[in-house]
Amino acid sequence: MVRVSAGGRIHFGFLNLSLSRDRLYGGLGVGLDEPQVTVSAEPATDVHCRHPDAREYAERAVDLLDVQGANVDVDRALPRHAGLGSGTQLALAVLQAVATATETTADVRRLAPEMGRGGRSGVGVASFERGGAILDAGHPTARFTTDRPEDGSWTVPAVAARHSVPDNWRFLLVVPDVEPGRNGASEEASMRSVVERADPVTSDRIAGIVTRRLLPALAEGSAERFGEAVESVGRLNGTWYADEQGGVYRPPVGALVSSLSESPAVYGAGQSSWGPTVYGVTDVDHVDEAIAAGNAALSAAGIEGTVTVARGRNHGATIE
Repeated sequence: MVRVSAGGRIHFGFLNLSLSRDRLYGGLGVGLDEPQVTVSAEPATDVHCRHPDAREYAERAVDLLDVQGANVDVDRALPRHAGLGSGTQLALAVLQAVATATETTADVRRLAPEMGRGGRSGVGVASFERGGAILDAGHPTARFTTDRPEDGSWTVPAVAARHSVPDNWRFLLVVPDVEPGRNGASEEASMRSVVERADPVTSDRIAGIVTRRLLPALAEGSAERFGEAVESVGRLNGTWYADEQGGVYRPPVGALVSSLSESPAVYGAGQSSWGPTVYGVTDVDHVDEAIAAGNAALSAAGIEGTVTVARGRNHGATIE
C-alpha cells in the first residue's frame, strides 16, 4: 500500500490575460501545508475506486502507465471547486500513487496534460512537485484558441521563479458556505470571454507590481509587503473578471476581503482563483488576531463558514 499526500494552494492571479501581449496567463500562487489530499493505492488486476473523480483519474493513470490496474482510495480530500486546487492535486496524487504502487515511474509534469491538468496555470503542478511561492512563465499568446485544446496537447508552463515561503509566514483561509467556484465548461467559457476582451494596460500594471514589489518582498522575507503586493495583483485580476463574476470579487467574497483588509493583522487579502476561498497574508505573531478577523468578516457578512490558518509548503507531495 502506497500513500501520497499533497497540500492545497492559493492562486493569487495571472500576469496577463490580454491577447495583445506576447505571453498569456502566467500563474502566481503558493503551496500550503493544509488542507491536504491523501490518496492510497495498491496494485490490482483492474481499477477499483469508489471516489468518482479519483476513479476517472485512476483509469487515465493506468492507461498512461500501461499497468494492469490499481485499488485506489481517497483518504483525505480538498474542498472541491473552492479555489484551493482540488482537481490538480487529486489528479496528480492519484497518478503518483498508482505509479509508485505498481513500481513504475511517472513524470508528473510531462503527464499532467494527459490527466487534463496544467493547461493555463502551472502553479498546481509546480506546487505538487516542490511547493513554495511560484510564478510560472505562461504560454505564448499565439497558441491561444477559442476552443479548449484536447487533453495532452499542451505543456505545463515552466516555473519562471520560485522562492521558499519564510517559516514565520502564515496564510489565513476563510471559506464561506456558498456556491462553489466555476469549473468545467462554465469556467472555460468565462475564461475565453475574459481573454477576448482583457485590457492590456492591466497586464502592464501587474508586471510592475510583480517585479518591483512582490518578488523583492519574497526575496527579503517581508510578509507585509508581500501581502500588499498580492492583494494588488488580485484586485487588478478582478477587474478582468468583473463582468463574469459580478464584481472585482465574486459575491459575497468582496465583503469578506474588505473586512479582512481593515485588520492590521492581515497584510493583504483576496480571492483564490474563482473562490469562494478568501486568503489573508499574516505571520506567526498575529495568527490569533487574523483568525478573529476572519470570523468577524463572516459574521459581518451574515455567512457561515470556516476559518483556518496554514503554513506555506516548501516541498512537494510526500510518498509513504
